[in-house]
Amino acid sequence: MHGSLFPYDFIRNTTAATSQMHVASFVEEQRAKDQSVVLLDNGDVLQGQPIVYYYNFVETKAPHIVPAVMNDMRYDAASVGNHDVEAGPQVYLRVAAQANYPYLAANAVFIDSGEPAVPPYTIVERDGLRIAVLGMITPYIPKWLPQNLYEGVRFDDMVDTAAKWIPIIEEKEKPDLIVGLFHAGVDETYSGSADQKSNENASKLVAQRVEGFDVIFTGHDHQDTDMVVQSPSGKEVVIVGAMNGGRSVAVATVGFSFDAASGSYVVDSVDGETVAMDTYAPHAELMAKYQPVVKEVTDWVSRKVGTISETISSRDSMFGDSKFVDLIHQIQLEKTGAELSISAPLSLDATIKQGPVYVRDMFSLYPYENLLFTMEMTGREIKAFLEYSYEKWFNQMKSLDDDLINFKRDAEGKLVFNTRYNTYDTATRYYNYDSFAGINYVVDITKPAGQRVSIKTMTNGGAFLMDRTYVVAINSYRAQGGGGHLAAAGITSEMALDRILYSTDKDLRFYLMEAFETKGEIVPTVDNNWLVIPNLWVQRGMKNSYPKLYATP
Repeated sequence: MHGSLFPYDFIRNTTAATSQMHVASFVEEQRAKDQSVVLLDNGDVLQGQPIVYYYNFVETKAPHIVPAVMNDMRYDAASVGNHDVEAGPQVYLRVAAQANYPYLAANAVFIDSGEPAVPPYTIVERDGLRIAVLGMITPYIPKWLPQNLYEGVRFDDMVDTAAKWIPIIEEKEKPDLIVGLFHAGVDETYSGSADQKSNENASKLVAQRVEGFDVIFTGHDHQDTDMVVQSPSGKEVVIVGAMNGGRSVAVATVGFSFDAASGSYVVDSVDGETVAMDTYAPHAELMAKYQPVVKEVTDWVSRKVGTISETISSRDSMFGDSKFVDLIHQIQLEKTGAELSISAPLSLDATIKQGPVYVRDMFSLYPYENLLFTMEMTGREIKAFLEYSYEKWFNQMKSLDDDLINFKRDAEGKLVFNTRYNTYDTATRYYNYDSFAGINYVVDITKPAGQRVSIKTMTNGGAFLMDRTYVVAINSYRAQGGGGHLAAAGITSEMALDRILYSTDKDLRFYLMEAFETKGEIVPTVDNNWLVIPNLWVQRGMKNSYPKLYATP
C-alpha cells in the first residue's frame, strides 16, 4: 500500500484513483457472497504517503492509523516489508502491538539463538478449515538498511526457511491449505541469479523447490502477477501478486470438498487473478470515520516551511550536475561538517515549484526515510566508487546516435519497457546515480567503464590525494552497501560499519525541512563541480535518451 490508505495523494494535493478504502469496498463485496474470505496484507504499509510518516514520527501518542484501518477491515495476517523495517523498531513494534492480526516473517531470526524474531506463521480457521499462512520478507534487508533498525536479527534465505517450516506446519497443524505470504517478487534474476543464496525475489523459487504450498502471494515488486508453476512433485502452485497503492488486489479462490473416508477436506481447485480497484468507490463508512484524520494530515502537509527562489526538477539530475541534487549535497555538508558528500536523485520525475514550499514538498525532494551518516573513505576508494556509479549510469557512447543513459537490454539487445514505471528500464535505478560534492571531476562518456572519471582537485582548491582519507556524508542506504557502490570500492559491509563516524537520529527529510524553516528562502544553485564530456556528444545523447525516460515533455 505504501501509505495509500485514503483516496488522497497528500504529496501532490490531489485525489487518488485507488487506495485502501477502495480495497475495503471490494472486500465488503466479497464477504457478502456465499463464501469465506481470508484477508491478508503483503507488507510495505509504513512508508510512502505522508499520512504514515505523520503517525510514525509526528503524532506518536495517538493510535497508529495503519493498524486502526486494518483492524476495522478485519485483516487476518500481514507480512513484514523492507520499508516497514525502515520505519524503525519504535514504529513497527508499536504498530504490531496495536494490530489485531499477526505480522509474519519466518526468515527474520535472532542471530544468537536462531529462533524467530517475528511469528513465522499463523493458522486461520474458516468453516472448519485450517489455513496455514507462512510469511517471509525479502532477505536483502542488510543490503539496504542499517543494523540499528533490526538489532540482533538476521534474514535467512527464503527457500531454506520454507523447507524448514513446511514440515513443521504439516506435522503440528495438519492444515487443509498452505499459503505463502511473501514480501518478495517472482523475478529471481532481478538482482542476482537463481542459484544465489538469499535471493531478493525468491517467491517463485520457493514454489518450485519446496513441496507443500497451494498458493503463494507475492509483493515487493509492485507488479500484477498471476502464474502457475510446478512444485518438486509436479503439483501446481498458484502465484498471485498485486500492484502497489491499492491499484489491484491479488485473489486466490480455493474450492474444497470433504472426504468422508479420511475425515478431512481436499483442495479441488485453486484459481488466481488480480482485480483492478479503480472501478470501486471508496468505502463510505470508513471514509466518514476517518475524515478528521484526513483533515489533520492535510493541514500538516499544507504547513509552509519556507520558500524557494526558482523551480527545480529531478529530470535535470538524470543527465548531469543539478540544482535538485546539489540542494541535498549542500544540506548534508552543512549538517555534518563533512569534507565530501554523496547523493543521488531519489525521484525520477519530481518538481518543487518556485514560491512557497510546504511539508508535502519534502516528500518529493526526499521520498525515503534514510538517516544521514558520515564515514571515512580513501581517495582511491572514492575514485572506484565514482567509476562504478557512472558505469551503471551512463552508456559508453560510440556515436552521436547512442544514448547517454545506460538502458537495460534483453537477450536480443532490445530495450526493456517497464509498465510499472511507464518508462524504459535503466541498467540501474536512478536512485543509484550517485555524484559527489566537494571534489571537481570530469566524466568522459566515450571511454570504457572503469576509465571514465578524472578527479582534478578538491572544490576548495586543495589537492585530491588517492592515499588520503576523507570524511564523507552519505545516507544510510548507501552506507549499508545498497546499490553495490561500496563493494565496488572494495569496502565490505563489515568494513563500512567500522568506518562510520556519525549518524543522525532523524531522517534526512527532517533535516531538509529544518533547513527551509531556518533559512526562510532557499536559493538553489549548481556548482558544476562535475562535468560530462564531450559536450556535443552529451547533448546528442541526452536528446536520444530523454524520450525513453519521460513519456511527456
